[in-house]
Amino acid sequence: MKLSSRSKAYMIPEYSLTGDLLSYLTCGLQYRYQNKGTLPPSMPIQLWFGEFIHGVMEEAYLKWESEKTEFPWNWKNDIRPIEDMIDLRLQVRGLYPPANHFFTTNHPDIEITSEDLNEYEHKKLASARAEKAINVWGADLFPLMESAEVLIKGLREMPYKANDKRSEYYGINGVIDVLSSINIKKANENKIIKYLKNNAEFQNIIRDLEDEDYEIIIDYKGMKRPPSDVKTSNNENWDYHERQILTYSWLREQQEGKRPVAGIIFYLNELVPSKEDLILIKDDIRHHLTDIPKKSEYLSDIELIDNWQQDDKLPELSEKFKMDRSIRIIPINEEKIDDALSKFDSVVKTIETSIIKETNGCKIQEAWKAEAEERTCAACDFKTFCKNNKNKSKNFKIP
Repeated sequence: MKLSSRSKAYMIPEYSLTGDLLSYLTCGLQYRYQNKGTLPPSMPIQLWFGEFIHGVMEEAYLKWESEKTEFPWNWKNDIRPIEDMIDLRLQVRGLYPPANHFFTTNHPDIEITSEDLNEYEHKKLASARAEKAINVWGADLFPLMESAEVLIKGLREMPYKANDKRSEYYGINGVIDVLSSINIKKANENKIIKYLKNNAEFQNIIRDLEDEDYEIIIDYKGMKRPPSDVKTSNNENWDYHERQILTYSWLREQQEGKRPVAGIIFYLNELVPSKEDLILIKDDIRHHLTDIPKKSEYLSDIELIDNWQQDDKLPELSEKFKMDRSIRIIPINEEKIDDALSKFDSVVKTIETSIIKETNGCKIQEAWKAEAEERTCAACDFKTFCKNNKNKSKNFKIP
């Protein structure tokens, strides 16, 4: 009797929109070490805050859904217990909060109880942003939400032909929050609905729909609003975030048969900007790189920012200015989706090509591109031996 041999293992590579696409586009070599080499950054401030604010907003929604807690929420009684929960959850994953951004009680050397907390000493930047995000947007956002933390996945053909490619297909995955048209129609005086009504492109899309059942995809970003003038600013996050929403839309339609017509991104740093954020905002405004502000109604805010110096106290910007900068509406159509998927395919092709080069014996720094902004290089753990580090003075040679 002849025994058949075991078939060759077959793996479909899987890519997430944030963990892979945006990470690789930040810097290919850094992506290789952190994502493929499982070498976590030593000071992952932006990574930590992004995970933190996502977790806080999801848990806040679940709390509101079950308890219908009225707004505004009290930081110590309503929000801090959620922060503690998310902090502990992240620490289990190896993500620890930066001391100057968040006061943790999940540490054996800290004996402070929740009753001992006070806003003056313990509500640091991350907590201030979490409180603002919930109290500024929660009252209007949570009633519109149909579901939170929805996992979406899909398959696409591998975007190149080669004998040594790892698979015929690759997977895409992401996690989204969803607003439903049914909840939107029920809302009356709602700040988010007003922003949607003021977006002409969005209004044209829903006006032409045969079916009034549609969805809006939500995403939170733990960062300032990126420059919208991509060519001049040399910062492509504005385009990357739009592609992310468009790809989420395609996945949602493939998986659930739903029709997303727009995405909303909340740039939550804008609600409580740090000194570093304000320096960048000031630069964006001075060089006309941003879509907001461009109206006369922001003149007082522009003047405050323009006159502000780095050693000064942070200016008291208007709530409208901060809200307008923190929300971004991205209308969705088929042409945009096709373009976003094509660009995602291109990134996957580049990553897969680098993986195969390395598998075939190519050195890491020759197989992976190292192209990043100076700020990214300055904070990178691998700058001492990276050949393309823009900030180094000496070249450390490591094979």
